[in-house]
Amino acid sequence: MSETPGTSEFPYLHGFSEIEQARLVKQAQIAETTIFHDIDYSGAQRLLEVGSGVGAQTEILLRRFPQLHATCVDLSQAQLQAAGRRLGAMPWLRDRYLLQQADATDLPFGPRSFDAAFLCWVLEHVPSPARVLSEVRRVLSPGSPVYLTEVMNASFLLDPYSPNVWRYWMAFNDFQIESGGDPFIGAKLGNLLLAGGFRDVSTRIKTFHLDNREPARRKAMIGFWQELLLSAADQLLEAGKVGNEVVEGVRREMHQVQNDPDAVFFYSFVQARAIVY
Repeated sequence: MSETPGTSEFPYLHGFSEIEQARLVKQAQIAETTIFHDIDYSGAQRLLEVGSGVGAQTEILLRRFPQLHATCVDLSQAQLQAAGRRLGAMPWLRDRYLLQQADATDLPFGPRSFDAAFLCWVLEHVPSPARVLSEVRRVLSPGSPVYLTEVMNASFLLDPYSPNVWRYWMAFNDFQIESGGDPFIGAKLGNLLLAGGFRDVSTRIKTFHLDNREPARRKAMIGFWQELLLSAADQLLEAGKVGNEVVEGVRREMHQVQNDPDAVFFYSFVQARAIVY
């Protein structure tokens, strides 16, 4: 799904264009209800957001939990500047956040600096998720809750069957793996958190399953998913993972499915919660 990662050791699949920055905001809005349904930071005040990107999730966090102050770290100065413009246009958020350029594997904070952490669509991109979680744990106070939301790309289904979309999706995942990321990391969050010394680890499967019960939402999601897929097209073409005929096939097939009266869209991801002791 992709927010901006917090380490510089690999290429970012989706790039940093203004179009991509707008897509991240749309993504946060589309997924807000599903992502935040079970998140509770009511007892926290000092939140660390890792891989905060353009601040799309930051705005939601601060709106839903008015007692929070968020320290937002990201490696990309361009994304942080976009976040500053976006959040700065919301005067009700003034003095409630700090944007800081930092590598998630070497956070510039001392122990017990925060009492909560939030990571969303970040670990899928980093080559050393265990190092990121170790740093997150280091800077949290005992009893701090951590919520992680991550992809599980093996779950994606689009019906009617669309062969170019499927070929592109396999190339998309292959490229992410070869770049040091993990498009299936959601299923591994429990193991990563336990190995990292976190306690009370739990996971929930979150699903977008859209069919004739919600045709308008289904159409909007398929349209958004086309944007998500094609945001990586330039990199996949340059790497020789797909040809122009596959990219054009994706556009054609997504349009056809979006307007199919019996289309089905299915995608699951994983959200984990853990506590620092």
